[in-house]
Amino acid sequence: MTRRKTKNLLRLTFLNIFFIAICFLALVPILYAFTLSLSDGSSAFGSGLFLNPKHVTLENYRRILTEEPFLLWLKNSVILSVGTMVVAMGFATTASYAFSRFRFKGRMKILFLLILLNAFPQILSMFAIFRLFKTFGLLDSRLGLILVYAGSMCIFSIWNLKGYFDTIPVEIEEASKIDGATDLQMLVKIVLPLARPAIIVTAVMVLIYVWNEYLFATTFMLSADKYTLAGGLYQLQANDYSRSWSLFTAAAVLVSVPILIVFFCIQKYMVSGLTAGGVKG
Repeated sequence: MTRRKTKNLLRLTFLNIFFIAICFLALVPILYAFTLSLSDGSSAFGSGLFLNPKHVTLENYRRILTEEPFLLWLKNSVILSVGTMVVAMGFATTASYAFSRFRFKGRMKILFLLILLNAFPQILSMFAIFRLFKTFGLLDSRLGLILVYAGSMCIFSIWNLKGYFDTIPVEIEEASKIDGATDLQMLVKIVLPLARPAIIVTAVMVLIYVWNEYLFATTFMLSADKYTLAGGLYQLQANDYSRSWSLFTAAAVLVSVPILIVFFCIQKYMVSGLTAGGVKG
């Protein structure tokens, strides 16, 4: 028995060391970027830079916040991300519940058609979207980008939420109807609270997608005051003669901070068993 405990302890110790090493390797690029952002040099390959800068300074962060329109880029990204999240989740929540609960003709065909549409690369639709935007005056417009983002992320959101709605026992809804609840009351007061973890996680994934999206943001936003964070980061490195990797990594670190805060706030919703025991035996 003692020998078995010793073997288990050694096995667990080895696994912990192995996983810690993997986590450290995964963190190396992030640590390198953070260290580079604290350096006063412009080269990404300077000697003595890796995890041990010669001169630690916050000058790059000061320059990003005061000399570059970083706060304007941040505002544009927040507007696009939150707007897309609200529109996409509003349509996806109701549609996914309908696909989960109602058995209408062509239901599975529509779902597979949505998957098929989402399988094509976004760049294939660039020309068509550009023509539509030009026709309806949506070029260089936040509304146009929100519609495109919401349309593309609705497909993912519908499939993701449908799978969660499928796990909610139908008996809960039947019991609420027996107690006199209307369909709207049942949806708002019972189903949506039970699906809160999936809704929150899906909404944050939509938010992260828009936050990091580059192709559409740089193609359809033509004015400098409409650039998002992704477009702004590109502008920082667009000029070969004024390129500064320290400044660029400082901006990249600042871009990541809001998403990290949001992620830590929703950790408790990532894995949840709110429906467990929802129906009494």
